[in-house]
Amino acid sequence: MEEPGFWDNPDKAQEMMKELGSLKEDRDTYHKLVEAREDIETLIEMGYEENDAGVIPDIEEMLSAFKKNFEDLRIKTLLSGKYDEVNAIVKLNAGAGGTEAMDWCSMLYRMYTRWAEKKDFTVEELDFLEGEEAGIKSITFQVNGKNAYGLLKSEKGVHRLVRISPFNANGKRQTSFVSCDVMPDIKGDINVEIKDEDIRVDTYRSSGAGGQHINKTSSAIRITHFPTGIVVTCQNERSQHMNKDKAMQMLKAKLYLKKEQEQEEKLSGIRGKVTDIAWGNQIRSYVIQPYTMVKDHRTNEETAQVNAVLDGDIDLFINAYLKWTALKK
Repeated sequence: MEEPGFWDNPDKAQEMMKELGSLKEDRDTYHKLVEAREDIETLIEMGYEENDAGVIPDIEEMLSAFKKNFEDLRIKTLLSGKYDEVNAIVKLNAGAGGTEAMDWCSMLYRMYTRWAEKKDFTVEELDFLEGEEAGIKSITFQVNGKNAYGLLKSEKGVHRLVRISPFNANGKRQTSFVSCDVMPDIKGDINVEIKDEDIRVDTYRSSGAGGQHINKTSSAIRITHFPTGIVVTCQNERSQHMNKDKAMQMLKAKLYLKKEQEQEEKLSGIRGKVTDIAWGNQIRSYVIQPYTMVKDHRTNEETAQVNAVLDGDIDLFINAYLKWTALKK
């Protein structure tokens, strides 16, 4: 009997063709970088020979583009983790700070959606709990795009905001905290056993903005896993059944990652260390008053451009984190 060939396995063939396409893209980028460097060197030589200072702006522009493309390629080589290529599921929880923290949670959600838009990624809301007075109490969303998890895993941890509170009549400075959890959207059948007696499935009315089914039927799903205390929720799908399937997928992915972490006896690289949403545990601080500064406490990367960061310009922190983790290996 003839053995099955490579093309008899469509999934494997598709995976290999995808990898081949990615390698071709990297090769083409490398050749373009070589050509760009040669063009810059030629223009510099021409400027010296003709004593023409007018070429300096062109050289600066070409050099800036070269540096960006080179950095993009270098960062891509750091995205070699098991799940780096897949979509990311992000959960934000408002912590210490009350209404101010819930407003901070909505600001972070906007920051990540703006970042995703700039990457041509899409954002899909999975679960939403509105704040009592303002902002967001908690939100779970999925970022769809190549290397979404590999990039966003750097955001796992507690984010701290310092500013003059718009909710305080006395104009006092307020410190607020929001936790960010990031996990890969693992597709397919995950080899994780979940016993019926180990979970509780609750249904509730969806609370977020959405289709006509929102707030009319108890289609949202919350699954609690008793042995680990893990809780997952989903409310964005059009039926209770679909929400349950998505929530179970998320639970299996979390349990799978937990099992891997225990086997490897380390927490870095997949979810990071779970910490309290309060003082002393922040990975990054965002200060708006009395001065402007965003600083990552792991890599020491910082910038005074707070408004740009809150508008989605977080690549400098993501890239610094990828370099930092690569040096630690």
